[in-house]
Amino acid sequence: MVMMGIRIACFIAMAVVTPYGWYTFVFAAGAIFLPYLAVIVANVGQDAEVSSAVNPERMIEAAQPAPAAAAPDAPTVIRIAETPRLEQPRDDRS
Repeated sequence: MVMMGIRIACFIAMAVVTPYGWYTFVFAAGAIFLPYLAVIVANVGQDAEVSSAVNPERMIEAAQPAPAAAAPDAPTVIRIAETPRLEQPRDDRS
């Protein structure tokens, strides 16, 4: 926020301060490069906290095995096997 205020002051100084000279270019450089520097400073500030990755599989507890008596109540599994078409489809347009 402070850098943007300085940038606006550089824009105003660049237009208002006369006679124009080498300092006009300094004000112009400040107005052009301060947004870039502000973004870099903001991004560096976000990286200050180091976080470590945690493997999510270690956080999940293993499921308990089902008791042996529950086997007859197990759901029925239906398997569908697709076979290639043996005959060509008929053309009913005629």
